[in-house]
Amino acid sequence: MTRIILFLLLIIIVAIQFFQPEKNENGGRKSPDEITGLYTIPANVQTILKQACYDCHSNNTRYPWYAGIQPVGWLMAAHIREGKKELNFDEYGAYSSKRQRNKMKRMKEQVTAGKMPLSSYTLIHADARLTTGQKELIANWIDSTLELHTGDH
Repeated sequence: MTRIILFLLLIIIVAIQFFQPEKNENGGRKSPDEITGLYTIPANVQTILKQACYDCHSNNTRYPWYAGIQPVGWLMAAHIREGKKELNFDEYGAYSSKRQRNKMKRMKEQVTAGKMPLSSYTLIHADARLTTGQKELIANWIDSTLELHTGDH
């Protein structure tokens, strides 16, 4: 009986490999609504955002080798969809002015409180772990951006 169960489990594991989720990749094409088209982002802040945020909050995810193994790929795809729904740097310009400001404020809160990037992400992506200095850089950039653009909206 144990052999039959193990055999069936093996068949299921192999079968689910044929059902791959859609990848979150746009070939590196720039979006007209990209946040960098709206705001000046210092190179050091942009580097931090790309390393720590863009995999879940843009239209370009850097996939690790294990993303092709199911059910891990499905879980990652769901997580990315959720992250992009909350904030997408590539579609930021399509947000209303009020929503843009709210997203900036929320991003600052999440980063300074250590809630973003998620610990489940930084566990595997060590380069996404933010130092106190990096958090301060992001917070200062957000503050200066909000201050500069408050009169525009």
